[in-house]
Amino acid sequence: MKEKLKIETHNVDICVVGGGMAGICAAISAARNGCRVVLMHDRPVLGGNSSSECRVHICGADRNTRIKNMRETGVLEELRLENLSRNPNRSYSIWDLVLFEKVKAEQNITLLLNCSCFDAETDANIIVSVSGWQTTTQIVHRVYAKIYIDCSGDAIVAPLTGALYRMGREARDEFNESHAPKKSDSNTMGMTCMFMAREYETAQKFEPPSYAYRFETCDQLPYGKQGHSWFEMGYWWIELGGEYHSIYDTEKLRDELVKIVLGVWDHIKNRCPLKHKAKNWALEWLQFLPAKRESRRYIGEYILTQNDIESEGKFHDIVAYGGWPMDDHHPAGFFSVKIKAPSTTFYPSPSPYGIPYRCLFSKNIKNLMFAGRNASCTHIAMSSTRVMGTGCSMGQAAGTAAAIAIKKSIMPEGVLKHIHLLQQTLLYDDAYIPYIKQQMPELTQLARLDASRGNPEPVRDGINRPVGQHSHGWNCQEKDWISYTFQKEILVNKVTLILDSGLNKLIAMSHLQKDHQLVTLPDTMPRQFKIDIKQNGRWKSLVRIQNNNQRLFRCEIKQKASDIRFVLEKTYGAKTSCVYAFYCE
Repeated sequence: MKEKLKIETHNVDICVVGGGMAGICAAISAARNGCRVVLMHDRPVLGGNSSSECRVHICGADRNTRIKNMRETGVLEELRLENLSRNPNRSYSIWDLVLFEKVKAEQNITLLLNCSCFDAETDANIIVSVSGWQTTTQIVHRVYAKIYIDCSGDAIVAPLTGALYRMGREARDEFNESHAPKKSDSNTMGMTCMFMAREYETAQKFEPPSYAYRFETCDQLPYGKQGHSWFEMGYWWIELGGEYHSIYDTEKLRDELVKIVLGVWDHIKNRCPLKHKAKNWALEWLQFLPAKRESRRYIGEYILTQNDIESEGKFHDIVAYGGWPMDDHHPAGFFSVKIKAPSTTFYPSPSPYGIPYRCLFSKNIKNLMFAGRNASCTHIAMSSTRVMGTGCSMGQAAGTAAAIAIKKSIMPEGVLKHIHLLQQTLLYDDAYIPYIKQQMPELTQLARLDASRGNPEPVRDGINRPVGQHSHGWNCQEKDWISYTFQKEILVNKVTLILDSGLNKLIAMSHLQKDHQLVTLPDTMPRQFKIDIKQNGRWKSLVRIQNNNQRLFRCEIKQKASDIRFVLEKTYGAKTSCVYAFYCE
């Protein structure tokens, strides 16, 4: 008897397709701003390229701390700090768990894992629904939403809806980009399969399978002998796909990448002059889901270019930022060595540079937004914006903008008229937007500000991190306090603190950067502190936090007070810490 597939429907405000890092940040931001959200993801774990399936470390504008204090904050910072507090052994499966728990903790999010978007219903230029096939349950999930945010990387919603997109490299003269090729083509950056190796006490043999590639000499590999001298984690340059279709040919390319991985390991173990260093090492993990860099890119209201990046992106509608170099991988990938071309070329870019809101919504589909590597950029600009830290910045902006659109019953394009509200909401949630100051509440601006030491004024200057030579914070030690005195006893609803999470330190989980990557919370982080209020001339302790692990701390007060103060009681080991924002509303 033929049985019809079960169809389950969901009626929500926002549907996010893709649960990589950009999608997670979009979904959490939208949910926390009051919207009902479905997050549809086609894998069993969240995190995309950063998950245990791919294990790529999250890069961003700080360039692994080479650019001081430019680390992405907001939702991404929250996730990373939670990971530091729970995952000192840098297990990628525990990272998967941290992401899963954070999403599941949001009551406004319905999470659909193992659910691949395959269909969409449209009415003119409006998406009515998208459908996903959940392989574990054999249920078709049909999602009806007001706004859709595609964070799938491969921009799956584009071909399903007729949304405009590009794929390949633009000609140099189209946008006057000096790094672009003279003629346009369909080439993209490729995808990578990595590996992990483990050292044992005894010698470990490796006999390659017959299908593995064979590399007799070091000069057959990108970057020669030095390029593979360190081998605990695999190599980004085991990359293919740029000369093929980076979506349709993925399975074929994965097979080729596995052959290369095993051939490279065979070279390291059995043929390389440095093979003695690998004597006791054995493969522990192989990547079977290729980590992609580029495929479809949406055409938004604006297309970000090389020139925009180089001029620092000072747009009126800036809502996100990047700072990674324009890191343009050769289409030949691993085999670029045969033509004596570099596997990648790093073109300079400033850090930070701004990304406008207009790059995050579709030019022709009214209720479609996007974030991550499929955002509206040229190939050259995307060679910088594609990294996950920048994707998170865009994802939080897209989710927050979608929530504003829902509240105001407008389409994403309409949020342009409320760009100040979007920017201020992002800053309130501790996202960073270069060149934009947070507007402090009137209650905070009018109060008298005192401290036990130093100048406390930077805590309300609206810049909540060090920028250039200015700390924009109040330096303090244990037992120091900072306080507001109001003109009279007045109702205080909330208090917010932005604390010192060591933005100059490396907290991205990585086996590539192990020598200076933190495995515990930054020592400058306030571990124990309290919030006191004064009523009727007497101080009383309102909140005491014992084991803080976050940079952004916000709590409800909802009491009348003439004064309110923060007292640092203990850090995670440093003698001094810093408070970057302290305000009341």
